[in-house]
Amino acid sequence: MPLLVVFLAILAGVATARSATAAELLMLERPGCPWCKRFNEEIGPAYAKTDEGRRAPLRRVDVTRPWPADLAAIARERLTPTFVLVEKGVEVGRLRGYPGDEFFWVLLADMLAKLPQTTTSGVSETQGQPR
Repeated sequence: MPLLVVFLAILAGVATARSATAAELLMLERPGCPWCKRFNEEIGPAYAKTDEGRRAPLRRVDVTRPWPADLAAIARERLTPTFVLVEKGVEVGRLRGYPGDEFFWVLLADMLAKLPQTTTSGVSETQGQPR
């Protein structure tokens, strides 16, 4: 019985950690996409280890497959890759295409600046332009 309690506590912690990450970066991709491949080579291996990747984890969505139900409010895209910054189910920003590693980080920073920032009091404020 104590083992079950420990397991449930760990499971609850994992679920809480995931829900605490309100933002995610969708990567809309398709099989055989050469620019998706280039992103995967240049950015993919490091993304999750960066501050940007921790703030908005990458979620890959294959546009040739059925659209995920939890993304119903997000417009589909034919051009791949397309990166969509989403917070709590709402689109914050969109980057069509992959402009190369140097420009990607700059454009991603512009999108991330639109996300609310947590102050030292724990209250969220919106930074940058109003959404």
